[in-house]
Amino acid sequence: MLVDSHCHLDFPEFAPELDAVVARAKDADVGSCVSIGTTLQGFGRVCEIAERFADVWCSVGIHPHEAQKEPLPDAAPLIVRARHAKVVGIGETGLDFYYNHSPREPQIANFRAHIAASRELGLPLIVHTRDAEDDTIAILRDEMEKGAFSGLIHCFTGTKKLADAALALGFCISVSGIATFKKSEGLRGVLKEVPLDRLLVETDAPYLAPMPHRGKRNEPAFVTNTAAALAALKGVGADELARATTDNFFRLFGKAARPT
Repeated sequence: MLVDSHCHLDFPEFAPELDAVVARAKDADVGSCVSIGTTLQGFGRVCEIAERFADVWCSVGIHPHEAQKEPLPDAAPLIVRARHAKVVGIGETGLDFYYNHSPREPQIANFRAHIAASRELGLPLIVHTRDAEDDTIAILRDEMEKGAFSGLIHCFTGTKKLADAALALGFCISVSGIATFKKSEGLRGVLKEVPLDRLLVETDAPYLAPMPHRGKRNEPAFVTNTAAALAALKGVGADELARATTDNFFRLFGKAARPT
């Protein structure tokens, strides 16, 4: 069994055939997935989808792109929503200095508020970082000194410096379809050195479909292609990779229940 640790089932691309998308994931032995929150305004829909499917979980968070539209005064708005039974993580949150859809100050403030919620509730932090490695590392280290919290770097495309810093903080690394792209040799070199017991797999669907589906709308069933590529990179069998990444997921996302 595999787990898609990061997808966006509430996005409109899935609306016409959501039941079929979830069924195809099951048929591909993708036993669970996490539908990720990106705004508080849209959290109701994210939660509704998780309630509808037994093995779909969700998170609550404000994507850094949305930080200016939804600034957090503190962690309370996240904490109250995260008490829902199907919410297993906090985020996605973090810093995106590539697009700068929100100014840096509200991104940083929201990032810290998410960390506070993660720490208080014991739920893992789901971190997005792009063109902001040094600031991301500095904030995570600073906040870790205030009290421990767990988490992962989602859709990891960073440097060895970021991977080493995340691992030193006890974080996991989540691998997306980008790792299957021809141009991603450097990324694969970093991932090859990440211990197997710290790796997760994800789609980030509907984006970033792995080879051989690149250019199509991504969906949770396609995480099998990313897992196959990662198994080959790590020099392990597909079953071992599936077992390890699934165990890693349920160890990190302790609130999620394994499929029966």
